[in-house]
Amino acid sequence: MSAGASNPEFVNARVRSRRASLFSEEEYRKLVRMGPSGIARFMEETEYEREINRLGTRFSGVDLIEYALNRNLAKHFDDLLDWSEGRLYDLIARYLRKFDVWNVKTVIRGIYTDATPEEISTDLVRAGELDDATLDRLIEADSVEEVVELLSGTVFGDPLEAAYEAYETTGMLVPLENALDRAFYELLLEDLGRPTEGPEALYVEFLQAEIDFRNARNALRIARSGADLDPVEFYIEGGVLFTESELSRLVGDYDALIEHVADNGRYGARLSTALDRLREAESLIQFEHAVDAALLEYADTLSSVYPVSVSGVLSYVLAKEREVENIRAIARGKEVGLSEAEIEEELVIT
Repeated sequence: MSAGASNPEFVNARVRSRRASLFSEEEYRKLVRMGPSGIARFMEETEYEREINRLGTRFSGVDLIEYALNRNLAKHFDDLLDWSEGRLYDLIARYLRKFDVWNVKTVIRGIYTDATPEEISTDLVRAGELDDATLDRLIEADSVEEVVELLSGTVFGDPLEAAYEAYETTGMLVPLENALDRAFYELLLEDLGRPTEGPEALYVEFLQAEIDFRNARNALRIARSGADLDPVEFYIEGGVLFTESELSRLVGDYDALIEHVADNGRYGARLSTALDRLREAESLIQFEHAVDAALLEYADTLSSVYPVSVSGVLSYVLAKEREVENIRAIARGKEVGLSEAEIEEELVIT
């Protein structure tokens, strides 16, 4: 753990300034009417200017947008760590390890689908603890097995090694991806205990909410897939909404799943708008977008309870991630010829 006093007042002041520059709904509407080159020019007039200018001589179109988005995201989250001290630094750093999980998943998915190292690199967000040298070695790996071997000795080494046999047996990446998720959340909650009040209690509450909504998402994915999968194998411990048996019972009943969320006092009292979206969702993608919106709404609610705490920082992290995902969805949608209405359905705007 980092020594020294925390500095939440300073960090939250910087975060509020950064959050004010996030794209508005009106700006997303403008982007939807543009092609990739127009989107890049629009981004050049925003806080993405430095990334667009630096990368514009090497890339164009959607590739330029992708690289600029990921570089900018990494820069912002590196800044969070540079600003933070003491316990605040520790809490933010352990949460940003989520990008290590993202990057490892991106690599193994790329290898699984025979993507080139350049294609894999485009989707990496270099904002976690894995350094550039390690990520570069992972990108150049020839097999999923080599990736597992390269990560031996990291926090993901043992979980991936344990899941590799199941991957070999099934030929599916799910066991490996699930091992990464479980390791991430286990490490997140490690040594935090169950504080009942104060800013750190809200940090734990936020993590529990993220686990709960991930479990809900996984349950619906299983139900909609029609595959003969045991939902318990995808269950992530640490939340408060589901036990393993409850998840197994609810996995095939969408309405009951939503009502289970609504009946929980913690979420039902704070997520009325998001729960309406969940009830109205007619497809898996709409449900997943509604879940993302619910988590954003919940993080904002927690940050309002203790404005000067890590909760405000986590709320910003989610909002910045969502901005990047929205811009990426617009650019990719334009590239493959989706209509404006189809692209707008891919966006999560709160």
